[in-house]
Amino acid sequence: MATLTSRVRVNDDVLFQELQGEAVLLNLKSGVYFGLDPVGTRIWQLFAEHEVLGQVAQAIVTEYDVAEDRCSEDLLKLVDDLEKQELVSVT
Repeated sequence: MATLTSRVRVNDDVLFQELQGEAVLLNLKSGVYFGLDPVGTRIWQLFAEHEVLGQVAQAIVTEYDVAEDRCSEDLLKLVDDLEKQELVSVT
């Protein structure tokens, strides 16, 4: 289970396509599609900029009107969902 000190890496076999502010992810190995809303899409983009989930959470709190605890809770749930679909690796 991910924590705010975890690091997230996008798996090599995942394609990302953004369409009108939302994103679709495709796991080429399993064929699973995963959709992201605009905030989820921004989080996905932040994975490339920040190594640690706490940094991603801080960026989201800065960019959006959201409480830190709510942001952290939602971020960790999203990361767990992405990991279950083998879209990211968490260390």
